[in-house]
Amino acid sequence: MNSKLHAVCDGQGRPVRLHLTAGQVSDFKGAYVLLADLPDETQEVLGDRGYDSNRIRQNLAERNITACISPKKNRKSKLPYNWHLYKKRHLIENMFAKLKDCDGSQPDMTDAPTPSCPQSISPQASSSISKNES
Repeated sequence: MNSKLHAVCDGQGRPVRLHLTAGQVSDFKGAYVLLADLPDETQEVLGDRGYDSNRIRQNLAERNITACISPKKNRKSKLPYNWHLYKKRHLIENMFAKLKDCDGSQPDMTDAPTPSCPQSISPQASSSISKNES
């Protein structure tokens, strides 16, 4: 069964909150759960095109949170976003890669290094939302 992992991360790409949904569930449902309870100090939210919706953008704007979300390709009027800030999403993608390393699905090798899994979570000023399909 496919599933999607949605995450809120701190400014260094460390997960603060995770939400797992079924693979066929809309990205918006996972986003709404995570956006409902962002840390108070959140200043910006980075998200991929899966989170490009007027409702999400409006919700963030009402809370004085900058939305840095890449517009969907089929959006008629492309909304601006800070490309330099958006590039920080690689921190979130790295976090997902580390989580996958920790899932225990590595081949059985006698000399395989032990993966390092994130152990501590401490929120900072900026948060991000990302998804990962497994």
